Amino acid sequence: MRIARFAHAKGMSFGVVEGEPDAGPEGLTIAEIEGHPFGEIKLTNARWALADVRLLSPILPSKVVCVGRNYAEHAAELGNEVPAEPLLFLKPSTSVIGPRDAIRLPVQSKQVEHEAELAVIIGPPGARRADRAAAQQAVFGYACANDVTARDLQRSDGQWTRAKGFDSFCPLGPWISTGLDVSDLEIRCEVGRNPDEMEVRQLGRTKDLIFDIPTLVSYISHVMTLLPGDVILTGTPAGVSPLTDGDTVTVRIDGIGELSNPVVTLA
Repeated sequence: MRIARFAHAKGMSFGVVEGEPDAGPEGLTIAEIEGHPFGEIKLTNARWALADVRLLSPILPSKVVCVGRNYAEHAAELGNEVPAEPLLFLKPSTSVIGPRDAIRLPVQSKQVEHEAELAVIIGPPGARRADRAAAQQAVFGYACANDVTARDLQRSDGQWTRAKGFDSFCPLGPWISTGLDVSDLEIRCEVGRNPDEMEVRQLGRTKDLIFDIPTLVSYISHVMTLLPGDVILTGTPAGVSPLTDGDTVTVRIDGIGELSNPVVTLA
């Protein structure tokens, strides 16, 4: 099931995306559900063509917990060792944006880079000191994400809060895919200025994660309570590179879909 959060003429709703994944927006519809998706899914009588609504970030998390250096090749490309335990950091909830929202390049940085990632969305009742089995049960679904990073500030600050925390530095979407086997999915990141001339910058597979999803959820839950709706970014494959004004960056993950965002300079 694909669950989206979207804006329409009458307000904002959650809905179930219907249609073949390869059909494109013109071939998909979205059926509104009652209330929040955490619980029994009940459809209302409202339905829209997906092309007629605006997709929002599929969830508004209380926190975004990120995992650094969780692909060996990415750790190597930045000159880092593979960590012995998951390397955690946080992105603020205010960094979250949705599909087609602009990534805004801050004046403080001269080197903002993309990081395509698989996002884990936690469902009820959340997770606290969970073992692997309970950790897997706590997963509601998955989405595409982009852990946008001011690389020069990450180096100069010696810690990652500012580099990872700017507004718009956590694109998330296009929806939440549930019931998905994520043990071996392709993650692809493309960047370009023309939809017909996009360059593949990152190409990896989730089978190469150093720490798998149950391990991450369990480990994090022994540090902090994970609440329903919280998001975990699981790490990025090799190939991170700079974004510039006028670019569009697209993250594609098998079984989920694609997340595209334009890049603009913050005035």
